[in-house]
Amino acid sequence: MRYTQLLHLVGEEPLFETSMLAAQEPTPYHAQRRLADWTKTGKVIPLRRGLYALPRSRRQVEPHPFVVANRLVPNSYVSLEMALRHYNLIPEHVAVVTSVTTGRPGAWENEFGRFLYQHIHPRYFFGMMRREVAAGQEALVATPEKALLDLIYLRKGGDDPAFIQSLRLQNLDELDMERLHAFAARFDKPKIYRAVQVIEALAEAEKREYEWL
Repeated sequence: MRYTQLLHLVGEEPLFETSMLAAQEPTPYHAQRRLADWTKTGKVIPLRRGLYALPRSRRQVEPHPFVVANRLVPNSYVSLEMALRHYNLIPEHVAVVTSVTTGRPGAWENEFGRFLYQHIHPRYFFGMMRREVAAGQEALVATPEKALLDLIYLRKGGDDPAFIQSLRLQNLDELDMERLHAFAARFDKPKIYRAVQVIEALAEAEKREYEWL
């Protein structure tokens, strides 16, 4: 396969895998050799074993960081602080794309950003949805309620009112309280129930403040 054929094959895909080339080469070995040669010359960018991107000058589509996060670690979804910022539930900029996975925890860094993965038990792997994060690009992202509970569950002292206050939660009227309680019941942890009480109190205080204004 020539490099021009690769560019045509990738087209508007933000990322591509070895399997895309394997179908065009006589053997998987030939596909790996091609990719190794193109990597050395900067014609493709390796992100992890089997996952690649084209260099910026050749890309038709810029991969959204959430899409990169999903593809770097299969069976993961964006959550925690990054998802909360995505929903404008916290005001601060978040530099790291945080995800949860049923696999091993880990961290990756590449030209698309910094990516952190925290392990969660399979029974708590729920509450995500596929969202359009850029034109033509979708990623698995926790719902606002699940992102908040993931953070509380995974963070030591996450149910401490001082920690929850430090998040400077905002726009709490966007939270679905019924869903928050339903997700808390699925965790069925005292830590989560205590945190939900604090969150409800903050939501009520925010509501009263808006009504006063």
